[in-house]
Amino acid sequence: MRALPGSVLFACDRNTIRSPMAEAILKHLVGHRIYADSAGVQPDGREVDGFAIATMQEIGLDISGHNPKSFDDLRDMSVDLIITFTPQAQHRAMEFTRTLACDVEYWPTMHPGDVPGSREVRLEAYRSARDQLFERIRDRFPSPERHA
Repeated sequence: MRALPGSVLFACDRNTIRSPMAEAILKHLVGHRIYADSAGVQPDGREVDGFAIATMQEIGLDISGHNPKSFDDLRDMSVDLIITFTPQAQHRAMEFTRTLACDVEYWPTMHPGDVPGSREVRLEAYRSARDQLFERIRDRFPSPERHA
């Protein structure tokens, strides 16, 4: 089992769906053992997506109070790992870390907000993204209790 980073930043395009979901999931799984945050390449000032809030509430996690922010809004420049979900976020993370000792991982993740259809079809797309993130984060940041 590899050592856990001290801090993780999740990044996507607008910081309203995937990255806040991932931030909440990591905090849920590891508590305070890892500092987690999230940012977007170009947040548009909106609040967290309503479908993202609803699907996270289904698993007992509340992201309704999340305030979308950009890389430029980050207060602490010291982060050990950035996980990106889009090519744009990957590019911005590589620029951001040019002078930092920081690892960057690219986890391509579909944007559920792009899925058309009925409310239920759209919710299923959000659930799929949430579950994919949950599984990937659980596998990447294993809890010591699960390996005892």
